[in-house]
Amino acid sequence: MKRALYFVFLLLFPVFSFAQAQYDLVLTNGRIVDGTGNTWFRGDVGIANGKIVSIGTFNIKNAKKVIDVKNLIVAPGFIDIHTHIEDDEDKTPTADNFIYDGVTSVITGNCGSSNIDLKSYFNKIKQLKTSINIGSLIGQGSVRSLVMNDSNKEPSAEQQNEMEAIVEKAMKDGAMGISTGLIYVPGIYSTTQEIVGLAKIVAQYHGIYTTHMRSETAKVFEAIDEAINIGKQANIPVEISHIKVGRPNLNRSAETLKLIEKARSEGYDITCDQYPYSASSTSLRSLIPAWAFVGNDSTYHMRITDSAARKKIINEMLGDAARRGNKDFSYAVVAYCNADTTLNGKSITLINKQKGRGENLTDEINTMLDLVDQGWIQMVFHGMNEEDIETIMKYPFTMVASDGSIREFGKGMPHPRSYGTNARVLGRYVRERQVIKLEDAIRRMTSAPAQRFGLKSKGMIKEGMDADIVIFDETKVQDESTYDKPHAFSTGFEYVIVNGAITLANGKHTGVRNGKVLFGPGHVKQPAKHSK
Repeated sequence: MKRALYFVFLLLFPVFSFAQAQYDLVLTNGRIVDGTGNTWFRGDVGIANGKIVSIGTFNIKNAKKVIDVKNLIVAPGFIDIHTHIEDDEDKTPTADNFIYDGVTSVITGNCGSSNIDLKSYFNKIKQLKTSINIGSLIGQGSVRSLVMNDSNKEPSAEQQNEMEAIVEKAMKDGAMGISTGLIYVPGIYSTTQEIVGLAKIVAQYHGIYTTHMRSETAKVFEAIDEAINIGKQANIPVEISHIKVGRPNLNRSAETLKLIEKARSEGYDITCDQYPYSASSTSLRSLIPAWAFVGNDSTYHMRITDSAARKKIINEMLGDAARRGNKDFSYAVVAYCNADTTLNGKSITLINKQKGRGENLTDEINTMLDLVDQGWIQMVFHGMNEEDIETIMKYPFTMVASDGSIREFGKGMPHPRSYGTNARVLGRYVRERQVIKLEDAIRRMTSAPAQRFGLKSKGMIKEGMDADIVIFDETKVQDESTYDKPHAFSTGFEYVIVNGAITLANGKHTGVRNGKVLFGPGHVKQPAKHSK
């Protein structure tokens, strides 16, 4: 008899356990867009211990806290796979601009630039406690600079081996993969085979190769071919960063996408990401020939004060402007100038005019050379069009990424993408222009990047996944940041939850910092230390 009762108890145990289950938080009466691309459905979401534990209809009386989301969209937290947040985490660990835009996770270390010692970097992030989850790539340019001091030569066998060893250590420490910035010093000096050697190491640890290609303008087709070729030779997935086309290839984005699609049809894993703006942003140095920077700042100064070298630089820049079809540099606007903040928001053409110089390309180039000699200048370049943005956005293997950073509110004139990338896609391109559907847009912000970067517990509203969730009104979500007034948070996001903790409530940041480090697939966990 006792044995019979014992078996009855065992059969009923799951029922008893469920009845006693406690949710830390339940989101009720929402329209769930689960991140897969499937249509929304009505249901509740139960959260416990930072995880999604129940979806559907269940007894919400067992919850410590219930939020009636009143028919709003409940989606996975957005994952921004292309950011540059290094050194900004210390200034603003709450990462307000990302949280207000629905972003719960970011990947940094892009465009070839990263921390070299990722183990130390990740330990710093753990101690700092940010509001967002953070992962990183290892930057090929940073590795090359460490080993070769920005040399414009090919690496020796010993130098190549040293770089490969650094990359391997980074993968074991948790890097997501390797990034290149092939328009920047020193990445611009790297050969295809040099990169292939590093990418092969990353492939051994199931990482990814992401690239700011050698050209996004005149030689964009050759640049895409190189990226695909690296993927083929290294047998590694390739992510083409912030894909775009500029002069003289405006309106040819469909042709660039055909190169990607052809490679995919042949069995090569190539995807891309995009920010939804017609302007890019990078250093003013990117317009100046790379050889002018070989050495250091003092050698650059020596070159631009040498009449022959300066003339050579100017002639090369005039040739580049002619290939792009640029009659002036009015499209180039200062975002932030360390040496003179009064220049923020002004175009090179206007600055040149204010200096009393002639209204011609040569004088504007002279103005740029002098400005760079004064220090770092971040720019916004207005060089794309809406037709190409929409063509690229319609491509199913394009993900959404900001190419932004954590902003100090009110400082400088940054590109608005740091504040409004996701809201802009949802408001302008989903609701207003109907370029893509809501469910597909959310897929490109959630499960697609999660799958791409091996974030197995993120990117979907699914039982067992991390409780990274964003709740918003799809009829009101809007990017408020503009080129003229960039410091403005997105609106329409009511709640943001990071690892189960409410980080945005009723449209206001709560100050909660519950983000975690995101480790890559090659991460080797260190054995725990036991006290004696």
